[in-house]
Amino acid sequence: MAPAFVLHHHRKPRPHFDLRLEERGVLRSWAVPRGLPDSPDDNRLAIAVPDHDLDHLTYEDADKSIADIGTWEEHDRTDRRMLFTLHGRTGRRRYALIRTGEGWLLHLTKEQSPDDRG
Repeated sequence: MAPAFVLHHHRKPRPHFDLRLEERGVLRSWAVPRGLPDSPDDNRLAIAVPDHDLDHLTYEDADKSIADIGTWEEHDRTDRRMLFTLHGRTGRRRYALIRTGEGWLLHLTKEQSPDDRG
């Protein structure tokens, strides 16, 4: 079975999103203050945060809701970049997480599958 992902929308302390990818029994997590990019021209800051337990896949409370959930697949990985596709509720989107010194950028790739929806 494909590994899961969840995109949480946090409303406190400041509105932001958390991207969580299931890997090796945990959810690797990045805070994405402005949400996932919707254009290849719009990179987004992604801040690595501590791994979360798998029970966070479906966790919601008064300040945190699930913006998207589904599975993900990795296409390529180096020390500086991970290329992957999220298979969420609204379709598939291919992204790259790119290491920039001590931080990360989340990039929507120009190459998207023809049946991917925006």
